[in-house]
Amino acid sequence: MTLARNPHATGATPVVELRNLTVSYRQHPALHHLNGSFASGSLTAVIGPNGAGKSTLIKTIAGLLPSQGALQIHLPGHRLAYLPQLSELDRSFPMCVHDCVLLGGWSLTGAFGGVSPVMRARTIAALRTVGLQGFENRPVGTLSSGQMQRLLFARLLVQDAQLILLDEPFNAVDSKTTAALLELVLQWHREGRTVVAVLHDDAQVLRYFPQTLMLARECIAWGPTAEVLTERNWQRARAMAEAWDETATVCDRNGSLNGQDFETLLAQRLSSNVQA
Repeated sequence: MTLARNPHATGATPVVELRNLTVSYRQHPALHHLNGSFASGSLTAVIGPNGAGKSTLIKTIAGLLPSQGALQIHLPGHRLAYLPQLSELDRSFPMCVHDCVLLGGWSLTGAFGGVSPVMRARTIAALRTVGLQGFENRPVGTLSSGQMQRLLFARLLVQDAQLILLDEPFNAVDSKTTAALLELVLQWHREGRTVVAVLHDDAQVLRYFPQTLMLARECIAWGPTAEVLTERNWQRARAMAEAWDETATVCDRNGSLNGQDFETLLAQRLSSNVQA
């Protein structure tokens, strides 16, 4: 099996390096032997069909999922920030907007550190930046989807991380909110931060994201967005996603599935699908 790499990472300072990265659930791979790196200051979209492993990759880099292979993060103190999907959040917890955003300073204050006036001022400034001034005392559970996403971006601002991981940041929010939050993402890029975002809108990716990683449980293409977003790559990604058998394949450490090269296995699956 040929290991797919990001050929454009060579020479750039890597913030995240992936070598033979595999993430499995009960030995069935959600991500299969991924190689490449995210360069310092890069702005990368992660795209692919449903079930392609996009969220799995983001969660793995964030340290939320165990993996095989090598995952190295080259940041002082691992200063990264992670924004989950809105659907994964429990909004019933009784917390006000101000305190939720203030949690972005956890890495600076620790569990028992006091909240300084500087941190409170940073929280108020972040709420103003995302357009939530006046919402400080509102319960989180009363916010709309768009307001909740603005709150989460405010918390990212307070975290002040150098590596920012976004899982579907513009999903289920209106166009006005999307435009405002996208401007924050572009500002982070201009500041030299490294941003990796799971997205679904090809036009948005093509217009704003210089680098793209296309997944279908393994790497389909990784590089400049215009070279990745091709119909040929999308056809291959969809075919690979459809070819996976959730109950049959087991990921071996040598890079094969049930002892077979993945390309051979894929061809067999596609052939059987056509005959059926």
